[in-house]
Amino acid sequence: MPEIKKQSAFNKAMRNNNQWLLTYAKIMCNLSNKKRLKVYRKLAALLRNRFSLMNALDMIYNGISEEGRHPNDPMAIAISMWGRSLQEGHPFSDCLKGWAPSRERLMLSVGDVSDLESALMNLIKVSEGSTRMIRPIVNAIAYPSFLMMMSVLILYAIGVYMVPPMLSAAPNTVWTGTAKTLIDLSEWIQEHWKFAFALLPTIGIIIYVTIGIWTGKLRVKFDRIPPWSLYKIFTGITWLLALSALVKGGVPVSIALTSLRRDSSKYLKERIDGALSFIKNGDNLGQALDKSEFEFPDKQIIADLKIYSELDNFEEALDKLANEWLEESVYMIEQKAEIMNAVALLTVSGIIAWAVFGTFDMQDQITSSMGKGS
Repeated sequence: MPEIKKQSAFNKAMRNNNQWLLTYAKIMCNLSNKKRLKVYRKLAALLRNRFSLMNALDMIYNGISEEGRHPNDPMAIAISMWGRSLQEGHPFSDCLKGWAPSRERLMLSVGDVSDLESALMNLIKVSEGSTRMIRPIVNAIAYPSFLMMMSVLILYAIGVYMVPPMLSAAPNTVWTGTAKTLIDLSEWIQEHWKFAFALLPTIGIIIYVTIGIWTGKLRVKFDRIPPWSLYKIFTGITWLLALSALVKGGVPVSIALTSLRRDSSKYLKERIDGALSFIKNGDNLGQALDKSEFEFPDKQIIADLKIYSELDNFEEALDKLANEWLEESVYMIEQKAEIMNAVALLTVSGIIAWAVFGTFDMQDQITSSMGKGS
């Protein structure tokens, strides 16, 4: 086994670090998903080449800190603290407490006693899978939201700047048709413009705050439409990837589900609890998810799990299913994003067209009114 140094760099590195630096480093380490994954990947490669865990961490620390010249780099501090905890006899997953999300520590705890290299690679796969989902979800929400806010701005501009001058030109006209709806909007927007501008952001905040805690049968129906359907897909694929990694590491399904429950949102806990109640009664994973009636993570996935749960190589089948569904989910989200973008674009176009027709109608009625007056 390769040896690199008699004395670990960790004790030297942390000698002068104060509590403020540690707090800052913990925050940055938790936020730096890419950097953490890069460290995990290097660590797995070194373990594969038969380095001890301590020596592997020491090598990575020396690289990040540039042989100790930059010991205050957040990731260098993180690795030095992991090394110190390891020297004190803690399992590697416990060394990461406060430095990485609890789900990562859970997945690495499987490898602490068996195969840390495989656990690291499974963790990387799950994290990268989750990251791949985030971009299309952001695109699916951001552009439609921008267009809807543009719609509000257009309505405000029409109601405040365009309609009032035309009303002043013909104060005694009895308005009808599209012109009347335009005028009604103008009067409403002038009185309630604060409400109009606050409506969409308020709805967005409410959805954001409640999307992970709203449960019950009504939520199942809302899970079929955006943005709730996007959250369901993201949560479902992340859960399935993590479950697959744990089961592949030798953890029984019931224990894996119980472990994943600890760090889950209220939404996911409800679905895990529903499945666990049937698994305890002897049902397999697919049957349990079906009987819980949450349609989670997906009807087709549930149908496949009913079959795969009866196979001898369930672990491999689950891993393959999770990876295939990841590809399908990215495609599904992109499709939903296109539909949402098209709907938002049509809405803006419809508002502009309605404003144009309403303006022409007002001009025609003003002309008619002046003709009658003369």
